[in-house]
Formats: sequence, structure tokens, C-alpha cells
Amino acid sequence: MDTYTEEFRANAPIYMTFDKLRAAVKASSARNLEKPGKIYFKDDHIFVVEFMKGVHVLDLSNPKSPQNVAFIEIPGCVDIAVRYNILYADSFVDLVSIDVSDVTSIKEVARVQDALPYMVPPTGNNYRQLDVNREQGVVVDWRVETIRQELEPQYYPIYPTWRWMHNDWAFFGSGNGVGGSSGSTVGVAGSMARFGLYNDFLYAVDISTCYFFDVSAPDNPVAAGKQNVGWDVETIFMYDNHMFLGTSSGMRIFSLEVPLAPLLVSNFWHVTACDPVVVADGYAYVTLRGGTMCGSNVNRLDVIQLSENYKNNTLVGSFDMVSPYGLGIDGSVLFVCEGDAGLKVFDATDKTRIKQNEIVRFPFIKAYDVIPINGLLFMIGDDGFYLYDYSDIKNISLMSHIPVG
Repeated sequence: MDTYTEEFRANAPIYMTFDKLRAAVKASSARNLEKPGKIYFKDDHIFVVEFMKGVHVLDLSNPKSPQNVAFIEIPGCVDIAVRYNILYADSFVDLVSIDVSDVTSIKEVARVQDALPYMVPPTGNNYRQLDVNREQGVVVDWRVETIRQELEPQYYPIYPTWRWMHNDWAFFGSGNGVGGSSGSTVGVAGSMARFGLYNDFLYAVDISTCYFFDVSAPDNPVAAGKQNVGWDVETIFMYDNHMFLGTSSGMRIFSLEVPLAPLLVSNFWHVTACDPVVVADGYAYVTLRGGTMCGSNVNRLDVIQLSENYKNNTLVGSFDMVSPYGLGIDGSVLFVCEGDAGLKVFDATDKTRIKQNEIVRFPFIKAYDVIPINGLLFMIGDDGFYLYDYSDIKNISLMSHIPVG
């Protein structure tokens, strides 16, 4: 019988055993930002996720001179949230609780094992991805190998094929905090968050599922169930006892009257695009970004007036953008991150004329997400962490910058 072979380059997984994963969380000295991701503000500190590696701790006691004071090693970390003095973070399949009350003595205090879906890091190339054996641990990286294998004759030459499959992708991100001034129970996350805190519960969303954790004992979280919440979920925002989910096809609103059984209240559909959401004073602000995995070529800002019961919501403004990512709102001041096009600031008093009421733009930065609070704007981008003073809206100024390494 004839045999046929094919040769190709492929990504082979590099594993970390579960034992090593569960002994890996530790505090270390401050290190340079390299691939900064989600940000979270709590009690004069900014926590910056270093994608898949851990969390930088920045001390903002003196906003004009923020200090990079520590790094928390957390393999597989993408998202964080802080309640009281406990930082919650994903570590591949686990949820870890870390005491950050003393940044000179940071330590893990609890872990919920296998609480989150199995995830793998991006390969960074277009080669095929070989099968993953989950019993060997978590995938921490990939190595490119040349593969030579036989093909079953019935599939060749009419239908040449190969033996491989995609792994499950759980694109976790951080969640949005509620409240957020210094000294409050919980902090404030950026708009790209996938972790959300509400009362005694932490919510973590992936593509289609929301995972619940009881954090009534802050240093001892307990898995409390999960629920399907649709598809293509990207971000989460908590507001007025409701959970707002940004998805690639629209905004979904859930009531949290029963915290462990979110009830779908309404959907607001839009074209396929990446979709972070923030909500304030009865309005939802949504950025849509097209291209790459987000789909379509639409780039815009939508403003949606929310009805009292959140069931009948109305689009009141839609504005073309360049390539919007995260956004933030404080009173009538709206901040929009435009990726390589920088940061833009708008007067959002008139929801129908936001684009015409641009206050200022900072074009020579790479803006990803922001947190505005009490006249200070914390912004993260590919080129580092920025802190702006917007207490005088007519004279917004850069106070400090911590660049990537």
C-alpha cells in the first residue's frame, strides 16, 4: 500500500507542571514593564499586569513621581481585581488570592484550583499548533519544530490533511471594579476588564461563561458556580446592581438582584467588533474596533441612553474613530484610547456632539486603557504607564511616565 507523508513547521507546547505552577507565586524586586496589560487602582497603588507573567506594583503616593516598587510573579496572569487588601488574579486554571496590605511583604494566602478554563498563550506566528496534553500541566510557551508524518491514503491526494487540533482558548481579562476612591472596599479597573466585583462576589468572564466566586471572606475565596452568558464576551462592567458585558456583537445587560443567578435584562446589538463598555449617569459608552480578530472594519464610539429598567435603551450618538480601545468617563469628561493614534479627551455634556467637542489629544503615544479618578488619569499603553492631571480640564497635563523597559 502506498504511503504519503507531509512535512511542516509547527508549534509544540512547552509545559509547566501543576506542582510548579502552584508553587510559583512570589514577590520579587521591581522590574521593567515589558508587555503591560490590564490596570487596576486601589489605595494609592496601581497594579499593572505583565501579560502572562505577573503584576507590577506602582506606588502613587506622590503622583508626580510614581515608584515601581515590586513585582508579583504569577504565571499565566491576565486579569486582576482587588478587594480590601487581597488581590485576586488568574494563574492559568487557578484563581489565586494574594495579600498586598504590605507591598514589602506580599504573599499568596489562598488558591482555588482548576476554577478557570484551561488556556494557552498565543504562539506569535501562523504555524500549526500541535495537540496539548493537559495532564502534563499548563502551556507556558511554544517551540517551533519540523514535523514529518504519514497521511492515511484515503485522504490523499484529493483531501490532504494533518493530525492536529486547536486548543481551547480562554481569553481571560480583568474585571471592572465598583467604587474606587482611596480607602474604599474595592478598587477601580480599566474598561478592558474581565474580572468584576459586586458585593461579596467576584465575577470572571471568558468567551461564553461567567464564573462566580464568594469572596465574603476576602482571603478565602470559594468557587460558587458558573453560568452561560452568551457568546464572544470580551469585557465586564458593574453599575447600579447590574452587569454590563461587552461582546463582539453587542452589549448585554444582566440584573444582579440574585448575585449567583444573573438575569438577562436586554441586549443592544451592533456590528461585529471588539467592544469595551463603561457606564455612568444613565449612559453607556461603547467603543467598537474592527480589524484582525475583532471583525468588520468599523471603528466608532456609540453612546446609549439607558432606560430606568435597562430594557429599552436608545442609541443617541455614534461617532467615527480611528482604532478605539479602552475608555473612561468622569462626569462630563470622556477619555478614549485610540491605540497608535494616542489618547483623546472629549466634553461629553452633549451626547449628540461628542466628536465635535474634543478638548485635547495626545497623538504620540500608544494608548490601550485608562482609569480616570479624582482629577487623575491613569493610562497604560504599549510604551508604558502615563499619569495625567485633568483637574483643570482646560489645561490637562502629563505628570509622570514610566516607560517600558
